[in-house]
This record gives sequence, structure tokens and C-alpha cells, in this order.
Amino acid sequence: MSTSASALAVALAAPALAQTAGNQVDEVVVTGIRASLQASVESKRNANAVIDVITAEDIGKFPDKNVAESLQRVPGVTIQREFGEGERISIRGTAPTLNRTLLNGHAVATADWFILDQFKASRSFNYLMLPSEIVGKVEVFKSPVANIDEGGVGGTVNVHTRNPLDLAPLSVSGSVQAFHDDKSGNTDPTASAMLSWHNADKTFGVLVGGIYDKRRIRRDGIEVLGYGPVTTGGNVTGVPAGQTLLAPSLIGSSLFTQTRERKGANFAVQFAPNDKLDVNITGLYSKMNADNFNQNYMAWISQKIGALGTPGSAFNITKADNGTATAGTFNAVGGNGAVFDAIDRLAHTDVKSIDLETTYRPNEDWKFHGRIGYTKAKGATDLQPFWETNAPTGLTYDVSGGVPKVSFTNLNPATANDQMTIGWVSANTTVNDDDEFYTFVDGERFIDAGAFKSIEFGLKYTDHDRDVNQTYGQRRALFGATACGGHACSLTDVQGGLTPSDYLDGIKVPGVLSSYLTADHKKIEAIYAGLGKATIYDPNNPSAGGCAGLANCDHFGPLESFTFNEKTYGGYLLGNLKGDSWRGNVGVRVVRTEIETNAWRVGVSAGTPGAINNPFGLMAPTQGTKQYTDILPSANFAFDVRENVVLRLAAGRVMARPDYAQMAGFTSLTESLLTASGGNPKLDPYRANQYDASLEWYFAPQAIFSADVFYKDISTFIVQGATVEKLPLQASATDPRVLNAANGCVLQTAGLYSCNYNVGRPVNVAGGETKGVEFNLQMPVWNGFGVLANYTYTDASSTTGVPVPSSSKHIANISGYYENERFSARLSYNYRSKFFVDYDAERGYRQLWSDSLKSLDASASVNLTPNISLNIDAINLTDEKQTDYYDNDKNRPARLYKNGRMVFGGVRFKF
Repeated sequence: MSTSASALAVALAAPALAQTAGNQVDEVVVTGIRASLQASVESKRNANAVIDVITAEDIGKFPDKNVAESLQRVPGVTIQREFGEGERISIRGTAPTLNRTLLNGHAVATADWFILDQFKASRSFNYLMLPSEIVGKVEVFKSPVANIDEGGVGGTVNVHTRNPLDLAPLSVSGSVQAFHDDKSGNTDPTASAMLSWHNADKTFGVLVGGIYDKRRIRRDGIEVLGYGPVTTGGNVTGVPAGQTLLAPSLIGSSLFTQTRERKGANFAVQFAPNDKLDVNITGLYSKMNADNFNQNYMAWISQKIGALGTPGSAFNITKADNGTATAGTFNAVGGNGAVFDAIDRLAHTDVKSIDLETTYRPNEDWKFHGRIGYTKAKGATDLQPFWETNAPTGLTYDVSGGVPKVSFTNLNPATANDQMTIGWVSANTTVNDDDEFYTFVDGERFIDAGAFKSIEFGLKYTDHDRDVNQTYGQRRALFGATACGGHACSLTDVQGGLTPSDYLDGIKVPGVLSSYLTADHKKIEAIYAGLGKATIYDPNNPSAGGCAGLANCDHFGPLESFTFNEKTYGGYLLGNLKGDSWRGNVGVRVVRTEIETNAWRVGVSAGTPGAINNPFGLMAPTQGTKQYTDILPSANFAFDVRENVVLRLAAGRVMARPDYAQMAGFTSLTESLLTASGGNPKLDPYRANQYDASLEWYFAPQAIFSADVFYKDISTFIVQGATVEKLPLQASATDPRVLNAANGCVLQTAGLYSCNYNVGRPVNVAGGETKGVEFNLQMPVWNGFGVLANYTYTDASSTTGVPVPSSSKHIANISGYYENERFSARLSYNYRSKFFVDYDAERGYRQLWSDSLKSLDASASVNLTPNISLNIDAINLTDEKQTDYYDNDKNRPARLYKNGRMVFGGVRFKF
């Protein structure tokens, strides 16, 4: 276990050759310690599989604060850092969901704190919930091996925790640090401690550890929430009539604040009475309270466009470029031009894991290994008080320079007034439960016959459940003319102060909305609390509790909820090989997957089996099933072609299953835009044949230069397919969405329409290929100075021309260091070129792209004594900006964010 609340260090003080299920593997350790460079070079030279390894033997040598941030130093690995902290990884140009993360050889449950991630119910592991303090070593498998779990098209990460019999008889370590967030100006504590003990005979040991980490963070941003069509002519002027252009739907200045409070504990109890038996019980618990408050003051351009049929309304397009109305002006007539969202989210996530592992070796010819365990995670937005106010106004916007500008003609966003009146309120909840029971047994027969050194075999069973329960809290009926102290509610009733004086620094230019009246989330919570408990709509008893109709039902919405069960039955056979100047393994893994999912479908026709009334119309239960079997062969070879040159070749078949939400049959409505999203239970998994070749040159002591070539032939991709479906809309007869004939709205009952929605559901399409090359260099330079550098080029394409998510063509890392017995310092730079993020399902299914990302990080430490050191680490020294845009067109900006710098400093100890 690491000795600090800082994340996994990327260094080896005394590296050892890694062993995974009996296979010798390649250990590439990102480190600047010259004493360990030679050992890591030798480990790589003698290995027979393609992996990279990071260990925590020497803490704090990189300024990384969790495992994901350390993994980004590995060739071909990139991370997502949307809120300033690394959360998910991508390997060799594949999306995060196509990479697998294991804890001691098996998956650990994961769930998310952020509401949009809770909707997605992804398989991608959230590294925020894996305390780096428990980690002893992390392996990144880039080529498949039969005895490693399937599920990673890009690669598989295996996180190893510390065991007490591997440490000193008595070991105590820990840290106390302060965390400072540059944007929020807050400073908070973080601490960790670990105690490990074993008896003199080294037959019994116990390890316990704990962490506490608090961070109050802030993110400033400008957002363009989608683009929609507008046809010129009539009262749409400024460009020739008869054209259909895309105009921004909403342009807002967003202010995100959050308090993250993490508490975690882990333990290991190990019993090894003799050389034949080893029993290890391990457990992990990690919880993060993640309350967050997001405010966004927006120009509501889509509503102004929707109301252009109002007599006297006008839209003058002042700039147009490449099919986009990049600038324009609306007069005050028709629709609300300003909308302010204040979304208070009371959220948390936690993960638990318990595992019993036994290894038994009755003699020199046989070894048996068995495990049984259970892992569970929960991610919840326990309550989301949503407060939206709007006002009629004229407006002017301009996105032509890449930084969206907005001004209003009939209101001042920085002034308290009652113009911004309640337009929408709700109190939703979203709960994700993720749990898995697993058991497996392995055996190995050591034969030493010809080229075969041993034969491995094993069987595995898993039973996985992912349930998403979303409850929609409709509160608008309770916010009447006297809801706020005898009058209609407005922004004035919940006002806080103005945005911070440094708000949008580093983003804003003249014309950007950078000062407005914010809301106080405590005032919003107090108003909701005063309304009393909402009545919950029960789909199995719709008339209960006064929920006979829309007007009386305050809480409903099983539409987005679903249950998902996945059982797998697998096994493998693997042969370990060794010749005079070569080594390797060949094997096959076979796995059967059986899936069942249950959800509700709304808007079904009368007579549908199981149909019942719902405030949004008839709905009925829907079930989906899917079964498939995969045969996954693999082979890895290493050849000593010369004394200082090693050639590696690997090939295999890999697969990755679709996300849970992608396979569920639910339908989620975004009424404001008449869009919806849902799942498809009939999806096939991603499958690929992949090939790897590398050449390693050991040109000097403690030095290596290597080049790796990789190719993946992917048989299928999953993309969002777009269809039009008739779905319910709660609206008044004068609503612009109802009045727009193109939406085809038909009145069902009072206040309820059936309209045309653009619906996105995932579908399988033809696959494509991913190919690339990696270069890696590590070497000492002179007198305590050294360098570590790597570069990856990836070319990913699909047969259908759809861009491949998360694939950057260029990824580069370089670190320079200096270290002696007393002092060490390190400067690290990370870069990835632009990449396709995904389709923005909530904003018209436009392609969302991210511009290049970069980060300059630094760390330094001073050893006061052999056991105590002072450390300081800084993340994002150059205060980089994140820029996203739609449709690979920078004339259509999407998001500009600043997370600011993060600094950690404190003391670490180890005895």
C-alpha cells in the first residue's frame, strides 16, 4: 500500500519480475530512479507478454493523485479529466468502455457520482473510487492472454493490492497533506495511514489501511447546448432566403462547484502455514460524497426560433459560415430569450469488495488456485432540486470567434429583479446499483516436456446485476401564484451573490456574459423542504396516493429505470513455452454470456400486454434477452534475436460487451428539445482480431529504446442510430413546440400531447481498424538527471465513416527528473491531440469533439530523515483550457472549461 494520500507513484525502488497466473510478463516501469532503471530494463528484456507496469515502491515521484493519472504516463494510455481529476482511461485509441479494469485479477463494481454518467450506466471503471493507497502494482495488458478475463478490446488493467506477508514484519506508513484548489481558493485536508504486521515465522499477517480526502473545487465554463435548424426568409433576415442554417440552441455561462469528501478503508488477512498453502482474505470500502451545484445563465435561442411565428418577432442573422448562423440578433417579441438553471445535486458513490483467495501446491508438479468474492457499488443523485427561471427578452449572440458571446436587451443578468420567473422545477432522484458475485478455480501442471514448461486451465462463473432507478419529481403544480411567501417565485427569492470576481478568467473576451446573479442552493433546498414530501407514482398502482392524473401526481417517472442481469460461464486452456532463445504462451479462452433486461416503454398503444395508465400516457413492461458465445485464442512470443535486441510477436481475438444502458429497453425523454434516447437489447458485443510486434534495443546500461506496432481489426462498432418516434409531451396549447407543425403534436388529454421525437438508440454497424506505433525511451543522462519519454501514433477508422470515440492520433509524454539522496524533483508534460468524444444524445445527436489536451505537472520532495519527507505536487501548472466543439467544426463551439491548478503539500512517513 502506498504511504500517502497522493496517488500511485510511478517509480520502482526495487522492481521485481511480475508474475501473473504463472506467466512471466513484461514490466515497463515509469521511473526516474537510476537504481531501478536497470532492474526494469532486465524485467522487460526477459518477459514474454506485452504489458506495462507501474508500482508504488517509491511514492510521489510523479505529481499524480490517483491511479488513472499515473496510467496516463504509460505509452498509449490517455485519461478523461473533465472536472480536473483523472477518472477514466483509454488504451490505444479505444473508448473507456472498451477497456477492462480488474482488482487482483477480477472486476470490481463501479458506479458514478455525476448525473449524466448515472444515466449512461457504463462499464468503464471510475478510478476516483479506487484509493491509490491500497495499490502495490498496476499492470496494463496490451495483448490478450488466455488466463486473463475477457472484456478489453483496448487493453486490460490489473490492479494488485499489498499483502502483509510481502512487507516487513511491522510496517507503519502514512501522510498528512493539504490540498489547494486554485479556482475555488479553498484549502482542505487529506490524510492516509497503513499498518501491516506478520509473525516471525511469516505464516500469518494482517494489513489495515484508511484514507480521508476532501476537495472543494470549482469549474468555470461557457457552453453551447446543441444546434438546431432555422430557415431563412420572412422574419429571418440577413442572408438570402430559402437557406436552412444551424443556430445555437442555448448559450450559457456555467459555474460548477462541488465538495468531494472521500473516506476509504481496506484490509488483508493472509495465512500461509507452509509452502503448500496460502489463504488471503481482502476487503475494500470506498465512499465519496459528491454534492455539486451547477448554475447556467443562458440565451434561449431555440425557443426564440420556435416562436418566430409570433407576429412582430424577428431574427437578423449577422454572420453565417459553413452552414452555421454564427451571429445574430432577436427582438423581444416571441418566446423567452433568457433562462437560468440552478441544479442542486445531492450525490454520492461508494464501492465495496470482499474476496477469498486460496492457492494450494501439493507437490512440485501441480498448483491449484481458487477464488470466491462479491463486489457492490452504488452511485446516486439522492435528490436533485432543479430551479429554472426564464424571462422574455431580446438578445444578441456571436460564436464566430470560438468563444460564445451573449447580451440581453431587456434585462440585466447582474441585477436582482422579478423578471426571471419560475418556468420549470423538479426534484428527481437517480440511483445506480452495481453488484457481482464471482467464483473461479485454476490449475497448473508443470511438465517441462520439450517446448512446454506448464499447462494452465481454469473455469469461471459470474452473476452481475446493474439496476438503474430514476424517479421524476414533478413540482411545478406546487409553485403557484403564492408559493414563495404569498407571491409567484422568481430568481429574487433564491438569489445569492454575483459570480466570483475572477469568474471565466482565461476564457472570457469582451462580450462574454461573465457576471450574473447566482442562486443560493440552501434557499432552494429550504423552499423544497417547505413543500413537504412528494407523492410517489407507483406504476403498478397508478391511482394510489392521489396519483390518478398528472395534476395530482408529484413524483413519477419509471421511464428511464431498468434492471439488467448478466451471467457468464467461462474457461481457458493455456500452454507456457520456452526454447533456447525464445519463450511465450499459446491458449484459448471460451466464454458464454447470457443477458436479461427489463424496463418500461411509454406511449404504447391500447391493448399492449401489461399496459397501464401513466401521467405521460399508456406504458407497458418490456423485456429483452441476448445470448452469445465467444472463442478467444491468443499467442505471445519473445525472441532474443541478438544479445541486446528482443523481438516480440503477439496475436489474439478480443471482445468487449456493450454498456448496460445501451442494452436496456428504456426510453428517456428530453421534452425541451423533443429528443429521446434509449437502449437496444439485441446489440452484439465489440469483437476484434489484434496483432502486436515490438523491437527493443538495450543500447546501454539502464537504458532502453523500443518501438511497438499494433493493429486491431474490429468486426463491429456500436453507434447511435436516429429514428423518429411518437412520444408524450406535457405542454400547454400555446407552447411553441406544440404550435410547430413539423413536430406533429396530437392532443391526447388535457396538457398531454403525442409528438414526433428524434430518438437515438444504439445499433451495430460495420467495424473498422485501429493501427499505430509506440516509441518508448528511458535512460539516465548525467549526475542524477534523467529522462523518460514516449510517443504513440494511432490511426482509427470505421468502415461506415463514423469517427471512432476517444482516439487521438498523437499522444506524448515526457518527464525530466533530478534525484539524489536528499532531494528529488520532476517535471512532466502530457499531450493528446483532438479526438471524437461521442454523440451528444441530449443535444440532437451531434458529434462532440474535444480539442487537444495538455498538462504540465511537477513534484518535489525533501527527505528530512530516512523515514520522513516533505512533498509538494502541482497539477496543471499552465492552467490549460478544455475546448469542445460540434461536428468537427470549430465554427460550432460546444464547451470551454477551466478547472484551474491543484496543489498538494505535506509530510509523509514510513517506519
